Amino acid sequence: MFAPRVFVSMLGCLAVFAIATYFLTGSAWTTAWQTLVCAVLLQAGYFVAVVVLVTKEGRGRRKVAQGHSAASASTGEDKEPKTLRVPNNPRHFNS
Repeated sequence: MFAPRVFVSMLGCLAVFAIATYFLTGSAWTTAWQTLVCAVLLQAGYFVAVVVLVTKEGRGRRKVAQGHSAASASTGEDKEPKTLRVPNNPRHFNS
């Protein structure tokens, strides 16, 4: 999800909601607070959707990682952890 597109779409949705609410109620005050409530609900829904997507991705990655470890254990590969050799790798940025 591209953030600027989400924000512009949300503002467009709120503008349409505000216009429709004003025509239905005829009150600027009612339109203002109902649009504010709508904005809060949109943000809450967006937040929940992002949390669900991140959780789903995390579960998928854990499942794949467990599948790889189970596959390597069943094929009889060595049990020693693999290390990555990086040339000129400083141990710590302060040393």
